[in-house]
Amino acid sequence: MSKSRFQTPRGTRDILAPETDHIRFLLRNFEDLLLASGYGQIISPIFEDIGVFQRIGESTEIVTKEMFDFFDKDAKNPQHLALRPELTASICRAFAQHRPITPWKVWYMGPQFRYEKPQAGRYRQFLQVGAEVLGTPDSAADVEIISLAWSFFKDIGLKKTKLLVNSLGDTKSRNLYNDELIKYLDTRKEDLSKQSLITFDKNPLRVLDSKRDEDQEIIEEAPLMESFLSEESAQHFSEVKEGLQTIGVPFEISPRLVRGLDYYTRTTFEFISPSLDTAQNAIGGGGRYDGLVETLGGPPTEGIGFALGIDRTLLACAAEDTILDSASGIDVFVVDTAGGQEALLITEELRKLRIRSDRSFDNRSMKAQMKAADRSGAAYAIIIGTDELEKKQVTLRDLRGEGKQTLIPRETIGNNLLTILKEK
Repeated sequence: MSKSRFQTPRGTRDILAPETDHIRFLLRNFEDLLLASGYGQIISPIFEDIGVFQRIGESTEIVTKEMFDFFDKDAKNPQHLALRPELTASICRAFAQHRPITPWKVWYMGPQFRYEKPQAGRYRQFLQVGAEVLGTPDSAADVEIISLAWSFFKDIGLKKTKLLVNSLGDTKSRNLYNDELIKYLDTRKEDLSKQSLITFDKNPLRVLDSKRDEDQEIIEEAPLMESFLSEESAQHFSEVKEGLQTIGVPFEISPRLVRGLDYYTRTTFEFISPSLDTAQNAIGGGGRYDGLVETLGGPPTEGIGFALGIDRTLLACAAEDTILDSASGIDVFVVDTAGGQEALLITEELRKLRIRSDRSFDNRSMKAQMKAADRSGAAYAIIIGTDELEKKQVTLRDLRGEGKQTLIPRETIGNNLLTILKEK
């Protein structure tokens, strides 16, 4: 078979069934969970003014290397735009623009875009789900957000997920820690990786986020943030930990967890899957970003949220042999050998009743249609030939059991099938 002239761009992919069925299962579970928790959906543009995302932090690789940016076609005043690399900044922009009543609790799902090296579970176009609470500094909001993400992983059947938590403190705490970290890293500069040296000059705290082997010993010996937390930040973190313990969400303290974005303050957290490769085992995370709305032109507003990667989550499910209910396929396959319009009429009738049904085309033989029925995964076949047509009946055959066949009046087929499928 010759190769198609056009292929998907590097770092992207076509997602086909049954993987699309699995994705739909994850999205449906997430939506049900968030709607049941009082969150409303937000759908934001997939591109924004590039300035929205530059607020993420000038030292992050997302801003310096990974954004897909472009100018629009306005010849007189072209606007510099970027495909969204993440959604928290967009949501904070939306809050600053619309000023909704607080606390503002929202959830989202959709594609993000980053120009980075493609690898397992990491694409240049990738799907995320997430939730945010804006307008409250209450530690209970942190607990709720973390609990929702934890519940999602449990609901879809993941059993090995680990939750890591840390606190980055308030501005005063971070400044004190940053000064001490600079002193320490300055003594180890000769041992840092080339990339971390660049990061060190822009934002020393981000060096702790390095996954490069040559940086790990240096990171392990670095001073800990917890020693520099203000009394208020320490109390907030203590309340978060106590809240998680109260509702039975297990966690581990990860004192060097800083996450990959500059806007985080106080609570930070990450979900990892031990079943995946250590360097790429994060399947979601988030934290507080109490100053981000203000940098986007809004009033001082606290915020806490998370984003979960659907691609990585699917890899974790596969690694744990988690069975994802795809709810795909069809219930009934119509086999028509009468040579008329019965397949068309019956499938139309069943679909109006929301009974998932399909049929063959091209006047294929009985044998070919039955093979198609078996491949479809349908539980039942409705067979109608000339004898059935004359008697105004159809034959209902069980395709997944012992092959039992039953004659059913043509006019009651819909109601009969609804009853059978409900009892199955």
